[in-house]
Amino acid sequence: MKLKSSLYCGAAIVCGLLWAGVSAAERTPSAEGASIAFANLADGDVVPPSFVVRFTISGMGIAPAGSQIENTGHFHLLIDLSELPALDQPLPANDHIRHYGKGQTQAELDLPEGEHRLQLMLADYAHIPHDPPVASEVIRIVVANDAPPDSES
Repeated sequence: MKLKSSLYCGAAIVCGLLWAGVSAAERTPSAEGASIAFANLADGDVVPPSFVVRFTISGMGIAPAGSQIENTGHFHLLIDLSELPALDQPLPANDHIRHYGKGQTQAELDLPEGEHRLQLMLADYAHIPHDPPVASEVIRIVVANDAPPDSES
């Protein structure tokens, strides 16, 4: 009986993914020339432990997660990742991958002192990176308690 219920559960998951139009092999196309970047941070910046980060986008639009609209997506902030996550799966939500699924274009971050690696990635309505991926350059920032407060927060 366990095997039978496992099969039903697996079939329900597969059917649900097919119904939603999501599969590991199928990714939403990105617009040619689309780009994203940090609006107020640059490689090497020194910031206080609490600061506001702003995102920019060109060539595509922003839409909340769940909104299946051509040439749109929402931001994800990758923090201290040594390699990119799987690009054919929904990005996980954790301390290293922050989701901005309501269409946010800025966020307040609280990071511990030290060097951090930041990168932005756009993902579609289902949190799956576009094909080809739309990602910013990786920047390294230093969080320091003695850094001047963020005057724009």
